[in-house]
Amino acid sequence: MTSRTHHYEITLEWQGNHGSGTSGYRDYGRAHEVRGVGKPPIAASSDPGFRGETDRWNPEELLVAALSQCHLLTYLHAAAVAGVVVTAYTDAAEGTMVEQSDGGGHFTEAILRPVVTVADDSMVERALALHADAEAKCFVAQSVNFPVRCEPTVLVRGGLADDALEAPRGH
Repeated sequence: MTSRTHHYEITLEWQGNHGSGTSGYRDYGRAHEVRGVGKPPIAASSDPGFRGETDRWNPEELLVAALSQCHLLTYLHAAAVAGVVVTAYTDAAEGTMVEQSDGGGHFTEAILRPVVTVADDSMVERALALHADAEAKCFVAQSVNFPVRCEPTVLVRGGLADDALEAPRGH
């Protein structure tokens, strides 16, 4: 397959001018909206630790969500191609960011914890192995400069698969 280029566009509008703009660190709000053509806006802000609003998404949460979503979608594709019937999928993902004394910071890791339910016992081992394929092919995970670990669990519809199989941690 030849390579293809994809282009993504959003608009962002800051909504935090309380009348004096950025005249002081405490004088402006961090509220903003992220928009894309034909999509509902995403109400966003900064992390509450940086004077953001708790009821809005912050960029750090959206990065972790993007990693989780990309793994899900890549995994479902791999499962369909491999003949593994996934009937449910949830993830409790988290990311860790370190803030530097100069105000900068960076993520040190993200951990995905997908719980996948498959149609029958014969699919469990392959379902578990497919997470490595998804990790290697996830566009977002391949674009970040920190480790993205996956700690999957596979269940069988209607019950546990041999007490729920888990992959070795950190592969």
